[in-house]
Amino acid sequence: MQESGENYLETILILQNRYGSVRSIDVAKQLSVSKPSVSRAMGILRDDGFITMEPNGELRLTEAGKARAGAIYERHRLITAFLHETVGVSAETAETDACRIEHIISEETFEKIKEFLAKSLSGM
Repeated sequence: MQESGENYLETILILQNRYGSVRSIDVAKQLSVSKPSVSRAMGILRDDGFITMEPNGELRLTEAGKARAGAIYERHRLITAFLHETVGVSAETAETDACRIEHIISEETFEKIKEFLAKSLSGM
């Protein structure tokens, strides 16, 4: 999956958690993209089995979509925390950089960051 698809899934998850239901217009506003761009992306995510689109326009993550979005969001949260709390970059920079890094970081590197944060939280 491309970075943009992962961003759409992550956004749907975040908006669902925040508001309970999500429509394409909510995703467009959150990501500052056009409605046609969201419509095209939602069609691809639907065809790939990550979302369903209800007759009332509500977007719902499938089980596969929840798993993928959850994994992406976990990467985002942990990389943000690592950059801000461990490396010491500003919260804003950590957030922006994590959004880019989460899509390209290797599983090995991510797992090591995750282990590092778990150890540092438990007091090593």
